[in-house]
Amino acid sequence: FFPLQSQLSQALNGLSDRAKEAKEFLVQLRNMVQQIQENSVEFEACLVAQCDALIDALNRRKAQLLSRVNKEHEHKLKVVRDQISHCTVKLRQTTGLMEYCLEVIKENDPSGFLQISDALIRRVHLTEDQWGKGTLTPRMTTDFDLNLDNAPLLQSIHQLDFVQMKVSSPVPAPPILQLEECCTHNNSATLSWKQPPLSTVQVEGYILELDDGNGGQFREVYVGKETMCTVDGLHFNSTYSARVKAFNKSGVSPYSKTLVLQTSEDTQSEEQTLPFPVPLERSQLRRMSPFSSTLNLQPSFSGRSYFELRSSAHQLSLHSSLQSLNSAVAWFSFDPSSAHADIIFSNDNLTVTCNSYDDRVVLGKTGFSKGLHYWELSIDRYDNHPDPAFGVARIDVLKDAMLGKDDKAWAMYVDNNRSWFMHNNSHTNRTEGGITKGATVGVLLDLTRRTLTFSINEDQQGPVAFENLEGLFFPAVSLNRNVQVQAWTG
Repeated sequence: FFPLQSQLSQALNGLSDRAKEAKEFLVQLRNMVQQIQENSVEFEACLVAQCDALIDALNRRKAQLLSRVNKEHEHKLKVVRDQISHCTVKLRQTTGLMEYCLEVIKENDPSGFLQISDALIRRVHLTEDQWGKGTLTPRMTTDFDLNLDNAPLLQSIHQLDFVQMKVSSPVPAPPILQLEECCTHNNSATLSWKQPPLSTVQVEGYILELDDGNGGQFREVYVGKETMCTVDGLHFNSTYSARVKAFNKSGVSPYSKTLVLQTSEDTQSEEQTLPFPVPLERSQLRRMSPFSSTLNLQPSFSGRSYFELRSSAHQLSLHSSLQSLNSAVAWFSFDPSSAHADIIFSNDNLTVTCNSYDDRVVLGKTGFSKGLHYWELSIDRYDNHPDPAFGVARIDVLKDAMLGKDDKAWAMYVDNNRSWFMHNNSHTNRTEGGITKGATVGVLLDLTRRTLTFSINEDQQGPVAFENLEGLFFPAVSLNRNVQVQAWTG
């Protein structure tokens, strides 16, 4: 009897523990119900706030776009009204002359008629000539050359969805070394890199490594957020290998492909100069390059300088292409990332125009701090006699004003009759001779002599434009919608 009582008592104790745990679990579930309700209210409020912010941003953008349409509307009306006023005045003058001539024809006095007939005939012919070709042609179209591409935004809205929270972000993709912006000069090397175009993983910094120039181990030479680095103090006449990797909080990316570069021999070479303007051999140099963007070689290289991209599958060497180059070579295209939003790009970013009547600035992708560099810009379209500007600028130049309006740009602006040099809004050296469609503007940046010189159709335009230039300069252009230019580099 007693053993059975003991067993039942022990079983009841275990069951009692389970019942106690169940009560505590029910309390926990009820608390979760309340917490879910509170979190739901908070989450809904956050979602509404985010969507409202998107709607507000869209409304602001709509107002900006409508303002541009209104500006275009006012401009078109002004041009047409001005033409109406001008044509009305000319028509009134013509009608008056006709009425006067008809009265003269009725004159019965031959001597009086003979005295004024010759002058009247000349005046009639002159008035007829003033109604020449184009006078009765509208100066403005009725169409609005504005096209709103909302397809990407609609696609983004349709894809708007929740993402899982508290999921660690992946490590970055391997960076891409930009061969067109890498160069060596004497015993220094400049390396440039970027993230893959479609990569969306956040990067906190980069680690650049070089070997010892003799095939030894790699060592870190730079850690930071920049995507360009110049390494000084390398050995002359040595072959270095460089690679870079990216990192964030989740870890470090694989290495980029390895770039092999050669420093110059430790000899003093004669200074090389380029005639002005640069001869037409630049077309041949462009064809020799296996790249379509930029290769920046400094002039007066002693020894050889070449690059190759090393991977397990292939090696790409520029050495054979560059053996015969003995002067400055500067391939570049225009840079959409730093340009004003009104600039329109085409032809692989070698051709630019603008959708605004105001002057807007666009820079080249490559900056120069040493050496001798020459490029040309052909005028593909030139309407209504605007005054585009050409020259060089700092990376932080004003993008919504004519080039040269601030102290960050050195430029020549030119219309169909004459040109001026401009820096820090100071206009100097007015020179006769302008541009038309088909003209070519040349820019010669000599950072050895620290000068900037311009040409039009291969004739130097004015004196040396600017002297004592020092620092990092980017090719630059400012233009409006009446101008389209194409860059010819290399």
